[in-house]
Parts: sequence; structure tokens; C-alpha cells
Amino acid sequence: MQPMIFRRHAHAEERNAWSLRFWSLFVSCALVLVVVVPVLNRSVPHGSALWLPDYLVPLLGKYLCYAMLALSLDLVWGYAGILSLGHGAFFALGGYAMGMYLMRQIGTRGVYGNPLLPDFMVFLQYKELPWFWWGFDHFAYAMAMVVLVPGVFALIFGWLAFRSRVTGVYLSIITQAMTYALWLAFFRNDMGFGGNNGLTDYKDILGFDLHQPATRLGLYLASAIGLGIAYLLCRFITVSKLGGRVLLALRDAESRVRFLGYSTTNAKLFVFTVSAVLAGIAGALYVPQVGIINPSEFSPGNSIEIAIWVSVGGRGTLSGAILGAGVVNLAKTWLTSAAPETWLFVLGGLFVLSTLVFPRGIVGVMGQLRWIRARTASSMSPAAAPPPLAVDETAAKEKA
Repeated sequence: MQPMIFRRHAHAEERNAWSLRFWSLFVSCALVLVVVVPVLNRSVPHGSALWLPDYLVPLLGKYLCYAMLALSLDLVWGYAGILSLGHGAFFALGGYAMGMYLMRQIGTRGVYGNPLLPDFMVFLQYKELPWFWWGFDHFAYAMAMVVLVPGVFALIFGWLAFRSRVTGVYLSIITQAMTYALWLAFFRNDMGFGGNNGLTDYKDILGFDLHQPATRLGLYLASAIGLGIAYLLCRFITVSKLGGRVLLALRDAESRVRFLGYSTTNAKLFVFTVSAVLAGIAGALYVPQVGIINPSEFSPGNSIEIAIWVSVGGRGTLSGAILGAGVVNLAKTWLTSAAPETWLFVLGGLFVLSTLVFPRGIVGVMGQLRWIRARTASSMSPAAAPPPLAVDETAAKEKA
């Protein structure tokens, strides 16, 4: 009987996850991002109070890429309990794959006019194009590498870690060590990725000038659509009977899941690889909008900051990761220009508050406030009067 009840509850919960209310909220947010923002940028007259300047479009696109990156971490940390401090590496690998394609599109328009070698290779006296740059003059090949490079890297790393049952803080440490090792490697000039300067001075993408407002708006729309698809994919994984429930069980009691016969290694490997692919796609969308990719994206501090975004928004909620990435980066943009020396203190304070005071993040606090308001409203409502029959029977018993 209990398994039957459990299955019915699981099916009901899965149906509620795709309810009309969810789709209404999702479509409303999509319309704001995909319709309202472009209209404010392209259709509203310049100088109007509602006009969205061209320089804000790539900034909003960058925030959407950060939101997708936070979403990828929330999938493994919030639902599977895997605190990865190396997601900045997957983000950077996807960004480098896109950057290599953009560098190959420069051709003879570079400083040295070499049709085959990027400018930094000519400066470093490369004689020929390294083998790992082959094929990046084709967009389809580059997009395949955006998915495959972080995905295969995560698959190999995860297989070695999860089959050895490395968990908890030890897994967090080795993911951070992985990021640090890549950071040092990409700083080297002989690696063939531009060294400390990275890859920059892009000209166009698919024939469209990257400096034109229309191209920037197109990249923003691609980021918004990518975020929407990533959110739906993560939601599908987390609410499915086998995927979502196994992940939550892994987070709460991995040994019991193993005892029940599930392969914890395969489950964690699957979600870790999917998460890395999403982070790589976010990096690929990020690079043409900011115009550069360099080894600083591998910095271990960046991966820690991603965890703070998820923690502030509310881990294990998906929407909280998106909200946290937006709120923290908006605060960063404002504070680094108004009071740059205070930003690191504010970031540390946010992490302490979200860990000790508000462990459920912004989304959790909002849920608690709704619950308190509903409970207060129900307690203030007048008690229902007893039925007349019940009153008559009580009076009759007292007389007797």
C-alpha cells in the first residue's frame, strides 16, 4: 500500500510542477526578456524615459549567462548535494571554444594580416596552426566543442572522483584544485591560447559585426532563449520520478540509495556532466558579448562566487539560482563603480548571511513570509459556528 501511495504522490507532484500557474509565470518572464527588452531598445525613441540604451543590452545578456551558470551549479549542489567549486572551469572552457572560433573569423583583418594564424601566434613566432585549432573556422564544429570539451572533461573527472566515492568537502577541494591547475596552464604562452592576454579583438560572428547594436541584441536574445531552455531541462530532470527523487535521495542519504540498488556513481556522473555542459554553453554565449576570454575566468575565486549566487538566491529551487545571480551581479555592477573597495566585504557578508541567518536564500525567505501571512490570515478569521443540530443536541444533554 505504501509504495502505491508513494507513486501516486510522485505523479501528482510531477503534474503540479508543470501546472498552468508554472507555465503562466514562465511565459510572463519569457515575454519580458524576449519581447519587452528588445522593444524598449529598438522601438522606443532615444531620450525617452523608457528607452533602453545599447550599452545595457550586452550587460543584461551577461547577467543571463551568469544566471545559466548559477542554474548549472544549483542542479548539482542544490539537488544532488555536490558542491562543485570548479564550475568556473567549465564556463571558461566553453568560452575558449567560442573564442577560438571568433579568432579564426578575423583572418586578414588582424594586425599582422595573416590569413591563418591569430595575431598572438604571429607575435610568438608560431610557424603553423596548432592541431587543436583545426576546425574552429567552422561554426558547427566550434559549437560541438562548446558542448563536448566541458562535457567530456566533466565525465572523465567525475568518473575518477565518484567511483572512488570522494564526497563532501574533499570533492569541493579537488574541484577547486582542478580549476587552479587549468588557471595556471592557460597562463602559459606555449599552450597556444593567448597566455595572460587570452583571446580578444573579435570582429564578427556568422558574418554579423559584433560591434553593431543589432548583433548585440541578437546575442542577448540567444542568451535569453538559452536560459529558458536550460531552466526547462533542469526542471524536467529535478521533477522526474527517477531523476529528481534519486538526486534528492543522494543529497540526503547516499548510503541508503546505494543499499536500495541504485548506481550512485552513474546518477552523480549524469547530473555532473549535464551541469558542465550547461556551464560551457553559458560561457560560449558570454564571450562574444564581453569581447574577451582570458585565464582569469579560471580563477578559483570565480567558482566560489558562483556558489554565493546560488546560496543567496536559494539552492535547490532553480529559480533562486537565477534570482541570486541577477541580484548579486547587479549589486556588483553598482558597488564596483560607486565604492569599489567595499565590494569584497559585501560579497563575504552576503555569504555569511545566506549561510547562518537565511540558509534558504531569498526564495526560501519569500516562501516563509507567504506562509506566515497565510497563517496569520487564517487565525484572524472568525471561527465557524457549530451546526444547529449540534447545538440542540448539546443543550438537550445539558438539560438531561
